[in-house]
Amino acid sequence: MIYLDYAANTPACEEALRTFCDVTREYIANPNSPHPLGLAAKERLDRATEEIAAILHVKAEEIIYTSGASESNNLAIKGAAGQYQAYGKHVITTWLEHSSVNGAMAALQNRGFEIEYVDIDENGLVDLEHLKELLRDDTILLSVCYVDSEIGIRQQVGQIAEILSGYPRCLFHVDATQAAGKIPLEIENVDLVTFAPHKFYGLNGCGVLVKKENVLLEPQIHGGTSTTPFRSGTPALSLIASTAQALQTAVKSREERYETVSGMNRQLRDAFKKYPKVRVNSTKESVPFILNISIAGAKAEQFQSALAGRGICLSTKSACCAANTPSRPVYALTKDRRAALSTLRISLSHLTTQEENGAFLKAFDECYRQFVK
Repeated sequence: MIYLDYAANTPACEEALRTFCDVTREYIANPNSPHPLGLAAKERLDRATEEIAAILHVKAEEIIYTSGASESNNLAIKGAAGQYQAYGKHVITTWLEHSSVNGAMAALQNRGFEIEYVDIDENGLVDLEHLKELLRDDTILLSVCYVDSEIGIRQQVGQIAEILSGYPRCLFHVDATQAAGKIPLEIENVDLVTFAPHKFYGLNGCGVLVKKENVLLEPQIHGGTSTTPFRSGTPALSLIASTAQALQTAVKSREERYETVSGMNRQLRDAFKKYPKVRVNSTKESVPFILNISIAGAKAEQFQSALAGRGICLSTKSACCAANTPSRPVYALTKDRRAALSTLRISLSHLTTQEENGAFLKAFDECYRQFVK
């Protein structure tokens, strides 16, 4: 089997697995317990948090742990809206967002919030002039993904934050799930940042929300205060420690991995040029880890299934999206419903080999000849 779905999930690296097992064996107590074993667990938790904070250049007390990026996004968006609704109910986002953001926005809309979508330009970047037009005195939140999960477009977070500086009551949330561990993060002027380690070779079941210290949130899970009053629940110490290790490992090798994946991406882009009905949707602003294409006249699920039958594992859209529906990001970018219904998302890793790339292209050629007339 050849795996080309790294945007959906990555295999846990040895360092993260080893840390998880070691911490599980060594620390048996709840980090919230006041006895010696609990205090030892709390010290290990604090150390992991300090490691993550140092990498992200944030304060340790600004880090909140959740069950994953979906929960982090929901806590950031619903929590901010609930806390600051007295200042307004106007929220802005984009059509590029993950379903955990879209779903949270739909929930807010059902509660009476006004949700507006900022345009994107021909390269998929947020239209900054349109954003300025949408911003109002009662805008309380802007949510934009750092890198979207289907086309891989990297947003100009710094420029967006600069615009928002003129709107002190508008919080800035950035979903960095496809960016953390892969590219440098510019989050100094971002209020809420979310990600999960299973996208950078950590384990599933843990998520991170960076909440700047001056920001308040309405809790979505109620109970004990745990490590923070904003999210109850016993801290998953082993997962948290392995998250810190996975992030350290990813950042240490970030430039080397980026260069390796860039070469793989260029190889695929060059190969697709010989297919007249293949359109590369990923733009010059896309990171190399994600390459999105549309195949005119092909049914995405049928093409994907045929590739799977040849041992190629990839997605048509984000793994959390419903099947047989158009890709929202591709439609937002191309305004072409047919293109949005015929997409394949190839997501690459430093683990991807030249042999795997070649085998994929051979299988792709066979499927193209079979299904595209």
